[in-house]
Amino acid sequence: MSPTPAPRQFSWWTRHQRDIAPWLFLAPAALMFTIYVLVPIVESIALSFYDWDGLGEARWIGLGNYQELATDPDFFVALKNNLIWLVGFLLAVPIGLGLALFLNQTVFGIRAIKSMFFFPFVISQGVIGLIFTWFYNPANGLVGEIFGLFGMDPIAVLADEDWVTYGIVVAGLYPQIAYCMILYLTGLNNLRPDLIEAARLEGAKGWSMLRHVVLPQLRPATFIAVVVTIIGSLRSFDMISIMTSGGPYGSSRVLAYYMYEKALSEYGYRMGYGTAIATVLFAIMLVYILFVLWRIHQQEKETA
Repeated sequence: MSPTPAPRQFSWWTRHQRDIAPWLFLAPAALMFTIYVLVPIVESIALSFYDWDGLGEARWIGLGNYQELATDPDFFVALKNNLIWLVGFLLAVPIGLGLALFLNQTVFGIRAIKSMFFFPFVISQGVIGLIFTWFYNPANGLVGEIFGLFGMDPIAVLADEDWVTYGIVVAGLYPQIAYCMILYLTGLNNLRPDLIEAARLEGAKGWSMLRHVVLPQLRPATFIAVVVTIIGSLRSFDMISIMTSGGPYGSSRVLAYYMYEKALSEYGYRMGYGTAIATVLFAIMLVYILFVLWRIHQQEKETA
């Protein structure tokens, strides 16, 4: 009777290869993310506890910058404008859905029409800001002409403290609506035809079809549209810089632009105070990002 062969010995790498391999693929991206994202975030938060002009020696002041923020009226104007951007920007989601439903047709020439609606998304934000600046010109702009048709005096939108933020939000909505429309058009192309047909056999049509059959299947597109739109509203900067430079009298500032003014513009050079504003903006975004991650986790649990 032949002796029983000894069990084969596997190396440590062979036994753990399946567990380690994913981390090896993730390591380069994780390293870059740590160096270029996490480390700057930590350094920025640390810098917010100092008084520093960017050149001289930084002086520790603890919570001094945050105490000043609590009594800074310009900071609260910027925070209020960010909330206006947030609420106004969310209009892009239902408007984008409506346009997608309108364009999701099989008629002659619909591709050309889709291209026209898609066009704002590929235009530079700077170009859109300049175009809307011309539109809002009370002397010879399109908005002034429209007011003139109704016998009304034109409003200098970008020079009016009560209207300027809303005017810039409308300009920002122009490309954002196109982006949401593209997301929904993609989602409409992936609808399950068997569910649509079954709903039609049950007599569903119009609003009932949209509410009970179409919208539930568009939930992933809606989630992405809302996430991108909210993040876009919180980091708004370029439109304000191009159209008003924060004016008139700082009435169109948002947190990102106010941070730039305080930290980097010729009126500021207060790096510590600017990073304190950035930290507040980051905290607002962090709350929302954690909510998004929680929602993704819940959805994965539901589909598991």
